[in-house]
Amino acid sequence: MADTVLIIDDDINLLQALSSRLERAGYQVVTAATKAELDMQPCAQVDHILLDLKFGETNGLELIKPLKMRFNPKNLVILTGYASLATSVAAIKAGATDYLAKPIQTQVLLQTLATDEELPPELSDQPLTPAQLEWEHIQRVMQEHQGNISATARALGMHRRTLQRKLSKHSPLKQ
Repeated sequence: MADTVLIIDDDINLLQALSSRLERAGYQVVTAATKAELDMQPCAQVDHILLDLKFGETNGLELIKPLKMRFNPKNLVILTGYASLATSVAAIKAGATDYLAKPIQTQVLLQTLATDEELPPELSDQPLTPAQLEWEHIQRVMQEHQGNISATARALGMHRRTLQRKLSKHSPLKQ
């Protein structure tokens, strides 16, 4: 019997794309685009969970422990368009088995779901750029302020709108 993947993401287009990719790869896929849909999911066997870091108004980090207790998956992978070291560390500490930046290549996703043993991450020889360092610092401070934009802007000594503009840009870590 095929492994079951529960995809939890509020981006309907991404949800549909991931579903079709995983179904073509032989997985049985169940989806939840809202908190209500997630709450209605039966507690059937789920082998893997793909969880959006920003799931609607909910911080995906807060859902990791309840989802692991409810479904007991082999893998719980955080997917995010806002990748940072601070949130990846927080996700792993909360119990996620992996953390991937969107958009995700199908092959990388399939390797992540198929891997039983943890492989050491590849280390880059390239130092972080100033933009990457700034992004990391902003993400770390935002994590300390539980995602509160205004409190983060005050802590960084910048205007809230400036911070929002920086956050609306794609993560420099993806480049």
